[in-house]
Amino acid sequence: MTATPKFIQLGNQAYADTYEKMRSLVQADSFDDEIWLLEHDAVFTLGTAADPSHVLNPGNIPIVQTDRGGEVTFHGPGQLVIYFLLDIKTKKIGPKALVANLQNLIQNILQHYSIESSFVEGAPGVYVGEKKIASIGLRISKGRTYHGISLNVDMDLEPFSRINPCGYEGLEVTQISHFDSNVTMEGVESVATEELKKLFK
Repeated sequence: MTATPKFIQLGNQAYADTYEKMRSLVQADSFDDEIWLLEHDAVFTLGTAADPSHVLNPGNIPIVQTDRGGEVTFHGPGQLVIYFLLDIKTKKIGPKALVANLQNLIQNILQHYSIESSFVEGAPGVYVGEKKIASIGLRISKGRTYHGISLNVDMDLEPFSRINPCGYEGLEVTQISHFDSNVTMEGVESVATEELKKLFK
């Protein structure tokens, strides 16, 4: 890939605001590649393939319909979200290759914490054993991507029990802190940024 994107650390952001900013940017005439690293307040998001019945018991957590691919997932504090606003048409990279690159990116981040992970055919994301640790959901418009990946670092996983994660009944999730109790969000962001720079050098 060519031309290193701009890396922007946004801290904690409301999901709806971030979603609208992404949509506006990819539709703009002037566009520069950017990668955003952030966390969201608690929210369930539905992808274009989502069946609302997979939201079992949302309680007081809001639900947002989005235009990304995929099913239902949860975002919350302690989860690293990375959004990829990239002109893949200019970069001459196809959607399948991009998803493969992002899965490898997550796997490389996890290796820094001595976590062995794997992929499941037809179910984008990254798994540790049978448990999902990261999700991928993208949208492509005018040859530009937005949305991205979410990696569970050190968060309250209970809300995942209120949905069928990614549309799979009974799918369990895990996070880095289950394997490294000293993990910090700042540390994972730093590792992720270094791995991103290798990928987009």
